[in-house]
Amino acid sequence: MVERVTATDATLELIEKLKNRHGPLMFHQSGGCCDGSSPMCYQDGELRIGESDIHLGTIGDSNFYISKDQYEYWKHTQLIIDVVDGRGGMFSLEGPEGKRFLVRSRVFTEEERAELKL
Repeated sequence: MVERVTATDATLELIEKLKNRHGPLMFHQSGGCCDGSSPMCYQDGELRIGESDIHLGTIGDSNFYISKDQYEYWKHTQLIIDVVDGRGGMFSLEGPEGKRFLVRSRVFTEEERAELKL
């Protein structure tokens, strides 16, 4: 089955490093401005998930959530979470590592969309 969210090998390596330091993690993509425009990484449970959030999947055994509004924009694409050098959100756990998480995406194929029932 096709996944709505995946991660690059570099991202999975950084997730493992962060999990070893902080314990279980979670991710949230709000689509807001500033810090909210990047996927944010938190200790699991640190961010309260509400009715306006959707569980998109898991990366590195960590739950990944997206706001409903942002999901409506991206529901036809697979999100690929990558990591690059630089400073990300000040509240996201990867910041002190000199890294930031980044969303890349690709449009689902016709077959994948049928599988997902978009």
